[in-house]
Amino acid sequence: MTDAQQNRGGAPVGFITELGSIEAASVIYLRLWCDGPESQSLVWNDFASGLGPDQGRKAIQSFEELCTLCARHGRRPLMRHSVQCKCIGADESCFANFIATAVDGEREDALLIATLLVRPDVAPLIASLATNFGLALKRMHLASPREMTTSAPSTQTLH
Repeated sequence: MTDAQQNRGGAPVGFITELGSIEAASVIYLRLWCDGPESQSLVWNDFASGLGPDQGRKAIQSFEELCTLCARHGRRPLMRHSVQCKCIGADESCFANFIATAVDGEREDALLIATLLVRPDVAPLIASLATNFGLALKRMHLASPREMTTSAPSTQTLH
């Protein structure tokens, strides 16, 4: 695989503020999780405070397994932007749409999107994990990024 092919997954395709709450949270938690142990503890704290320790642990286990399977069986490494970046890359957008589709109960479409991320034989497993993770996000009643800002600036820095 060439660098150009791999970098396409990081190409900016939109902004976090354009996403709904489930999609934005999926991208932010993916970035945090992949940032290492210190950031992973922030994810755990969010889920434990939002869902309680038992349900938070179950949600984190689903998310951790989802990330592990994507890394181990991915068609290629998922490209992601830094945690603070306001834009989203193509791979992050795909991941966010995958979680949202799975949580909406659109299983066949979620399976199709999953095959863009991992080998086809792993797709049903990650679709199930995405549903569990997405339902946990729903139970946390997260606000969308556009609800968190009162006015959007006319220009934004990409990275």
